[in-house]
Amino acid sequence: MCSCMVALVQPTDTRLLALPEARWAAVSTAAFLLALPLHLLGATAWLWGPLYAAAYLAGGWEPALEGLRALRAKTLDVDLLMIVAALGAASIGQVMDGALLIVIFATSGAMEALATARTEDSVRGLLGLAPPTATRLHPASGAAEEKEVAGEGEREETVEASALAIGDVILVRPGERVAADGRVLDGASDIDQATITGEPLPVPKAAGDEVFAGTLNGTGALRVRVERDPSDTVIARVVALVEEASRTKAPTQLFVERIEHRYALGMVAATVLVFAVPLAFGADLTGALLRAMTFMIVASPCAVVLATMPPLLSAIANAGRHGVLIKSAVVMERLGQTDRIAYDKTGTLTEGTPHLVKILPEPEPGPGFAENELLSLAAAAEHRSEHPLARAIVAAAHDLPRGETHGEAYDFRSAPGRGVTATVAGREVAVGSPERLGEGTAVPDTDGTAVVVRVDGVRAGWLLLADRIRPGAPEAVTALNRLTTAPPALLTGDSSRAAHSVAERTGIPSDGVRAGLLPHEKAEAVREMGGRVLFVGDGVNDAPALAAAHTGIAMGRAGSDLALETADAVLVHDDLTAVPRAVALSRRARRLVVQNLCLAGAFIGVLVVWDLAGHLPLPLGVAGHEGSTILVGLNGLRLLRESAWRE
Repeated sequence: MCSCMVALVQPTDTRLLALPEARWAAVSTAAFLLALPLHLLGATAWLWGPLYAAAYLAGGWEPALEGLRALRAKTLDVDLLMIVAALGAASIGQVMDGALLIVIFATSGAMEALATARTEDSVRGLLGLAPPTATRLHPASGAAEEKEVAGEGEREETVEASALAIGDVILVRPGERVAADGRVLDGASDIDQATITGEPLPVPKAAGDEVFAGTLNGTGALRVRVERDPSDTVIARVVALVEEASRTKAPTQLFVERIEHRYALGMVAATVLVFAVPLAFGADLTGALLRAMTFMIVASPCAVVLATMPPLLSAIANAGRHGVLIKSAVVMERLGQTDRIAYDKTGTLTEGTPHLVKILPEPEPGPGFAENELLSLAAAAEHRSEHPLARAIVAAAHDLPRGETHGEAYDFRSAPGRGVTATVAGREVAVGSPERLGEGTAVPDTDGTAVVVRVDGVRAGWLLLADRIRPGAPEAVTALNRLTTAPPALLTGDSSRAAHSVAERTGIPSDGVRAGLLPHEKAEAVREMGGRVLFVGDGVNDAPALAAAHTGIAMGRAGSDLALETADAVLVHDDLTAVPRAVALSRRARRLVVQNLCLAGAFIGVLVVWDLAGHLPLPLGVAGHEGSTILVGLNGLRLLRESAWRE
């Protein structure tokens, strides 16, 4: 825990320095770490005593204050009980034990505050995807009405995006982000809307097509009529859904904490009785106080706390070594309760980038190009294009033998939403969308994207591109199926055909596929599934579903900032095979927690009965209490072994 705090206080996050919980926890931890060696080496108490006092004060004042406020509301906070137990330990000479309790609880509170602050920052940052201003178009002076098709005679006005109203017409220039949800009136372009739908490729847009705020326009200019209020855009609803899910998601606790309130009440009442009853029958004050303090020490839930935390923290550390960053002990426990899995498609089950999978030259009596020659011509024409499909074609051509590649292309022209045209080796080569190049009726059957290649005005063949399945995805789906009681689901904003293709290749049943979902629809689908759903996703559009799920896991490399902060765990290396191992590790940690609780309960029961029914010497009580604490702690550390991850 102390090492966690050392990492926590490193100034890598300016927001962290603004958190009072982190500052006080850092002071408490530093004071404890300075006092501990002095105490253990036998230095005078005048050296280590003030340092321990600083640790108590810095780490304990806030939970003590909150506990007193809870008392005013007629509830007993377990943190206040820990403060009382720490002070009780100090009163009978166990200063180090009490300081350690204070540090543990202060560090835990600081880490929780940091996680909350980072999530809030990411949610607010999401609003930055939509541009702050927009170019609004108005009819020229004297025009009877705004033109619906062409933009001639219109004047431009730069306005705040929040001031746009339904019915306004805006101009979206090449490379700009769309400022509002609406429908294209005029123009053609490709728009990257992966933040909304998760589609791996830019989507061609022309008159009549819907566009979303926050998406990135390609190389064409668009006139767009606003159809939603800025406060009701899809991206704004994503923010609202994440915030609402974070607030309303049922508060979860480690299961041992569910009985802490009752245990705290019982322990306080019993301590008062152990002190007051002997006094009422004539016992001396010192003896009654010593017995009560002994009772408080042996009955305090230190061993119970350590029965829970070491197995879970050891499991977190083990998972972290293997690329699964689990954000808290609560998440580690919750992960093992999963009974159904839901996956995003693009960037999660697939790599999220297109690759050339097949070359189909036009058969005789067509131009008769060989596969490599057709690819070389297309790559030369696409060399200057920045479109993801063009990059995939050029990358595939890099593997061609040197003698089969063509030289530089000339007269390069790019038509937004259509494709490119260039002169290669004296021939006019066009590469692009079949529908926009007049070949829409001849598209070959494919689960991906078909690109037509025309040479000198004649169709020369097809290039088929698709998003590849992520390595290990089918194995991960199969392994998780064995750990859950319900079949998996695939939730995506991509097309139904692409979704069913990926589902078939990864082992997800077809009736579990839901395609064409917007972000809020993904979250609703997760809720409709019922049970304890584990959702695995990567993008901004997955954030509401990650927040709504019982447990959410985000892809570390492919994931957006919002997804990483919203998720409960992160796959650092995007290795899906680590998910079933993490679930299995969580279940082993839970079994070990139950073992430890039984062991700790047995020790506490024996010591309490001994103290109440007989006379338990204080040193023996402390030794028994500390011994049980050490025993359950060591038992929990077994999950640090490499074999615990492989089992």
